Amino acid sequence: MAMLQVTLSFSILLFSLGLDQSYVREFHEAESKPALLKCAMLPGLVLLLGTVSALLLLGGKPADWLFDVPALHLSLLVAVALIASYIARFLSLVLRMNERGLAFSMSQLLPKLLLLVIIGVYITVGADKDLTNLVLANTAAIAFVCAIFGWNTRSDWYRGIRATLDIDQLKGMLRFGLPLILGGLAFWGLTAIDKVFLRTLASFEELGVYSVAVSFAAAATILQGVFSTVWAPTVYKWASAGTGLESVHKVSRYILALVTLGFALAGLLSWVVTFFLPANYEPVQWIVVSCMGYPLLYTLSETTVVGIGISRRSSFSMLAAITAFAINLVGNWWLIPIFGAAGAAVSTCVSFWVFFFLRTEFSIYLWKPMPRLVLYSFTLVCVAGAAVFTLWGQVLKGWMVGYWLVVLVCWAVAFREEVLEVAGFFRRKVV
Repeated sequence: MAMLQVTLSFSILLFSLGLDQSYVREFHEAESKPALLKCAMLPGLVLLLGTVSALLLLGGKPADWLFDVPALHLSLLVAVALIASYIARFLSLVLRMNERGLAFSMSQLLPKLLLLVIIGVYITVGADKDLTNLVLANTAAIAFVCAIFGWNTRSDWYRGIRATLDIDQLKGMLRFGLPLILGGLAFWGLTAIDKVFLRTLASFEELGVYSVAVSFAAAATILQGVFSTVWAPTVYKWASAGTGLESVHKVSRYILALVTLGFALAGLLSWVVTFFLPANYEPVQWIVVSCMGYPLLYTLSETTVVGIGISRRSSFSMLAAITAFAINLVGNWWLIPIFGAAGAAVSTCVSFWVFFFLRTEFSIYLWKPMPRLVLYSFTLVCVAGAAVFTLWGQVLKGWMVGYWLVVLVCWAVAFREEVLEVAGFFRRKVV
């Protein structure tokens, strides 16, 4: 099923033509929201339908490529999943941009929940545990979620069907969106190349250790997911109204405080994971800190990259992703043969710092200056500490505890005002 998930995510990235991001960018400035939805959704849908139809003429060949089983019925199920996931992607954006937060959050959870329900039904009725039933369960979950989104957004897409397609608007959206395809592919590679290199240059044991460390670090993706969901619509709403943009720096300081705290606490408490793992997974406690780099630094970069989106110069986002991807390629090739899973974690962490740095500098170049000495100082200290902790933490145990305690003290001093503001906010809520 891993190949099916990769295919679905890749097809959305490719066939959306970057117009999903254009939809988010233009939403608050568009005179007709339904017409904007049509401009964003229609070109990729036509391209996807044409591609899927051509592939189905090959019979079971698509299923053979994915599952090594040349079966026409599997190819048909994959085709339905591709189309449903594409439509669901755009309809979920309608919920997100209309600030229907609960409905959008459910859009992220429903496919997984429905898949579990369907598998539970399979177990109850004693269905065969074969590939067809597994693909059917995934496809049914995606199609059902798409139907729910269709009902929740029925007024939007119905008016979108009747709206006139604005070719000039579409051209402008493509100019913004198309560079994001290459950037998205590079980002996809940036987050996946470590596993590919581990599979090629190291052992399955190293890949297993790394996968477990990434799973523990995935807790930080909660911050990434929640913030990304709220932030993009908010900042573009500010841009369309011409107000609120002065808050960008303040938000970036709050996120920087959370990122620094996340690294420091991970460095001090990573030993806790050993209570949940077998002895042969002991290296996870050192690797997990560097694995935090992806979700934490990516979240921080979302606060500093707003200038690229506001200026509509999306080619700079593409350049940042491609550069970071290239650095991760070299880093994995160099470090994995020496350090194994630890090398992959460090390479990815450093690459995401470069990604954050480039997005920040490009945003400043295209938009307006912002204070960044504290940004770069704390993130460099965290990334350097994470790298040393991951590669040599087992030798420098006591020294690394001291290092993270110093970082924590510096954090308390530098972000004293933010901490007091948050404490005051919760105190008022309680009272």
